[in-house]
Amino acid sequence: MEVKLWNDKREREMYDNFAELYAIIKATERLEKAYVRDIISPQEYEIECQKLIAHFKTLASTLKDTVPSIERFADTYRMECPAAINRLVVSGVPATVEHRAAAAAGASTSAAVVAECVQNFITSMDSLKLNMVAVDQVHPLLSDLYASLNKLTILPPDFEGKTKMKDWIARLSKMGAADELTEQQARQLHFDLESSYNSFMAALPNAGT
Repeated sequence: MEVKLWNDKREREMYDNFAELYAIIKATERLEKAYVRDIISPQEYEIECQKLIAHFKTLASTLKDTVPSIERFADTYRMECPAAINRLVVSGVPATVEHRAAAAAGASTSAAVVAECVQNFITSMDSLKLNMVAVDQVHPLLSDLYASLNKLTILPPDFEGKTKMKDWIARLSKMGAADELTEQQARQLHFDLESSYNSFMAALPNAGT
C-alpha cells in the first residue's frame, strides 16, 4: 500500500521546503566544522557561508507561518546542529566577517557591507525563483540592494549593479503594488541581477577586500 506524506500540492510544497531547510542547516553545520578544522580556506568558507545565509533567510521568510522557530524545527528533527543555528539564526554573517568586524568598523569597504551586498543580491535572485514577482515584494528587495551598493565607495557611480537597480526601481515605482512582473520581465531582472552580482564579485579583489 502506497503511503503519501501529503494530501495536496500545498502540503507537498510545504514538505519540499522543510527538506530544503533541513539541507541548508546540515550544510551550514558541515561548513562551520570544515572551517574550524582548516579543511576549507577562509575565502571559500565566506563565499559559501554567505550563500547559505542568504538562501536560509529567503526560505525562513517563506516558512515564517509554518516554522516560527528554527530552533524548535531543529529539535523536532533531532538535527544537533548548534554551529549552524548560531551562524544562521544568531549571527547572520560568516565567522570571517565577525572576525574582521572590529577592524572594518566605519570603513566604507568593510566586510560587513560586502556581506550585506552579497546577501541582498542572492535574496533578490532567490525570491524571483520562488515566483515572488509582485511589485510590493520585488521593490523592497531591490531598494535594499541599491542602498547597500551605495555604501561601498569602491564602486564607481556608473557601476552596472547601481545603474540597473536604479532603472528597475524607477520602473517598479510607476506600477501598482499588486501588479506583477511578466515572465519576460522577471527573467530579464534575474539576468540583470546575476550579471551585476558577477561584476560585483569581480570588483572585490581590486577593492582590497
